[in-house]
Amino acid sequence: MSSKQLEAFLNENLEDLKTRGLYNVIDPLESPNGPMITIEGKELINLSSNNYLGLATDSRLKKVATEALEKYGAGAGAVRTINGTLKVHIELEEKIAEFKQTEAAIAYQSGFMCNMAAISAVMDKNDAILSDELNHASIIDGCRLSRAKIIRYNHSDMEDLRAKAKEAKESGQYNKLMIITDGVFSMDGDVALLPEIVEIAEEFDIMTYVDDAHGSGVLGKGAGTVKHFGLQDKVDFQIGTLSKAIGVVGGYVAGKKNLIDWLKVRSRPFLFSTSLTPADVAASKRAIEILQESTELHDKLWENGDYLKKGLKSLGFNIGNSETPITPCIIGDEALTQQFSKRLYEEGVYAKSIVFPTVPRGTGRVRNMPTAAHSKEMLDHAIAIYEKVGKEMGII
Repeated sequence: MSSKQLEAFLNENLEDLKTRGLYNVIDPLESPNGPMITIEGKELINLSSNNYLGLATDSRLKKVATEALEKYGAGAGAVRTINGTLKVHIELEEKIAEFKQTEAAIAYQSGFMCNMAAISAVMDKNDAILSDELNHASIIDGCRLSRAKIIRYNHSDMEDLRAKAKEAKESGQYNKLMIITDGVFSMDGDVALLPEIVEIAEEFDIMTYVDDAHGSGVLGKGAGTVKHFGLQDKVDFQIGTLSKAIGVVGGYVAGKKNLIDWLKVRSRPFLFSTSLTPADVAASKRAIEILQESTELHDKLWENGDYLKKGLKSLGFNIGNSETPITPCIIGDEALTQQFSKRLYEEGVYAKSIVFPTVPRGTGRVRNMPTAAHSKEMLDHAIAIYEKVGKEMGII
């Protein structure tokens, strides 16, 4: 593609996105990503971060991160398989396995990276993957990279999943089969029907893979969706992130020791990308210890989530069917959704609009992420602003 072609392509498509209300503007923060944030000198109630437990700014994490930085340096210096595996990496992985109640775990540079790594290391063109239609983009990309046949099933529709699993198994076309689902679906806040999924998997001898990015730290008293249902011994792959409830950055796969051993020798992001920084690893380990020591932050998160949900629902907002603190306000029209988010910003609430392609067309929403760090006063103020803007725009 020549430079003129590139220029024409970019200008035409960027303008198209802006016209249709699908262009996302990035707002740099001038403050830590806490319950209140500052953007362009304006202080806002922050309802858009994934910092569920408030640990991203926790002094205990900052302390151990600083100590690790002083001891090991700013970076690990190499990929894990050469000499980029530091003692803290092993300690973190042991802590994750203990937390998730599995035999072993492996840490990656991001949750997205986990799905690129784990799916393609196990599945190939002779296999098939049964994937929930609302699975995260990183799962979709991981499936594509594996070159396996992707069979989408209707969202949390167990009859559809069972029928497609039966058909795939009985076709005899595939060497291996895998069912992949998010534990908590990030756009709607609903929880996967894991007991039913595991039952179908056992009936047809299919592998199970749960991405618990939005469930770890939130469900199962913090240990995640798999623990919430008591299925630690039944799920083959538990995927998680260190950048949401844990408050740092990175991701992990937890499971049987032989699975983790395989990923260490065959997952490409592990083999070809420099390992997590020592400070991030130390902070992640400390965050998990905090979750193991007490459910205080977990309980506060749920208390705040329930409070915000009740307030917005009583005003007449459509908050969908969320079963977790994730609280969408579903507006519908993309342009109206973006305008609503803009007005909230002007009044002092930072709640980003989520539109196509992140969610299906016509289901634009402002997604609220209350955290354990929010006070009741902050939430009351946010609810009052929602009421003002919602009435002003004719949404409620």
